[in-house]
Order: sequence, then structure tokens, then C-alpha cells
Amino acid sequence: MVNFQFKYSVIYESVPALLVGAKLTILITFFGLVIGFLLGAVFGLFKSARSIWLNRLAGLYIESIRGTPLMVQVMFLYFGLPLALGMRVPPLAAGITAIALNSGAYIAEIVRGAVESIDKGQTEAGRSIGMSQFQALFYVIWPQAFKRMIPPLGNQFIISLKDTSLLVVIGVGELTRQGQEIIAMNFRSFEVWLTVAFIYLVMTMSISKVLNITEKKLSI
Repeated sequence: MVNFQFKYSVIYESVPALLVGAKLTILITFFGLVIGFLLGAVFGLFKSARSIWLNRLAGLYIESIRGTPLMVQVMFLYFGLPLALGMRVPPLAAGITAIALNSGAYIAEIVRGAVESIDKGQTEAGRSIGMSQFQALFYVIWPQAFKRMIPPLGNQFIISLKDTSLLVVIGVGELTRQGQEIIAMNFRSFEVWLTVAFIYLVMTMSISKVLNITEKKLSI
């Protein structure tokens, strides 16, 4: 019979190191999503453009990323690509790049769907008052589409934050990695992983709260 005793002291002792990992998790998520959103916006608009070449370029990127696991992408960026190019990629840079490329492909589909959901008459109305195609897209279509993007973007942001845990395979010292290192020293898996899970929960709930507030403000 296992005589397990829960120790609160393990949590207190683990929190400082775990918060260091959480800060790195937030950093990776932030920069990864900023770059990912820019990529998603560009390729999402390419996907809904009339040009067949832009459509194909966007399709190649989106399907290549969505059709392969993030773990494989991380390993390729950190181990495979540097070997082919004869250079070394720092783990943090590889991690941010992987999150950016991965989230960008999913965000591109979110952008495409939101833009195409706006009635084409809106663009024609903008053109009728002298706007260029770009101006109509930027001033008329994009603000309306962006409101519709917020819920699915929120889901993607949360997914990307949790996906940073996969960067443990290349030694990035984010939250999950810190948890592993603490367990290697004290062998208290239950308390440590419970604390790690709670910190992830706080971060994901914070993202949801911020996006809910943003959505409400934009709907006014």
C-alpha cells in the first residue's frame, strides 16, 4: 500500500523556479503570436485574393504547417535545418519561430474565413465612394472581420501557449522544463505537476478574460 503524503512545502519551494519558467513561456507565446498574427494576416489575405499564385503560395504554407505535427516542426527547426545550413539555431529562437509558423497557418485560415464572411457589397460600396481596393479592405472590411476573428483567435492563442510545453524537447527552460528539473531533484511529481497545471490554467484564463473584454469593447 502506497503511503502518500501531500506536502505543501514542495509547492512553496517550487513556485519561484516555476514562475521563472512561466515568464519564459509568456515571452515565447507573445513574440510567437505577434509574428504568427502578422504571417496569418498576410497569408489569410493571400488565400482570399483573386491571384491564383497568391492563393497557391498561401495554400502551400497553410497545408504544410497544418499537415505536420508541431513537435516535428520544432525538431526540424532546431536539429534538421541547422544541419543542412551548417549553422546553429539557439533553442529560444527555434521555439519562437516554431510557435510563430505554426500559429500563423491556423490564424491565416481564421483571417480568410472572417474576411470572406463580410458581404462583398461592402467592398463595392467602398469602391463606389472612391476608395481603392486596398483602402476598402483596410477601412471597411478589416474592422468588421477583426471583430469576428476574436473568439477563434482566443482559442488559437490559448492553444499556442499550451504548445510551448513541447519546446521541452529542445531544452527551452519554459514552465514544463522547469517542472521536470524540480522533479529530478525532489521526486515530488504530484505537487510539482499540480502547481504547473495551475499556473497554465491561470495564464489561459487570463488570455480568455482579456479577449472577452476586448470583444465587448469592440461590440459597443
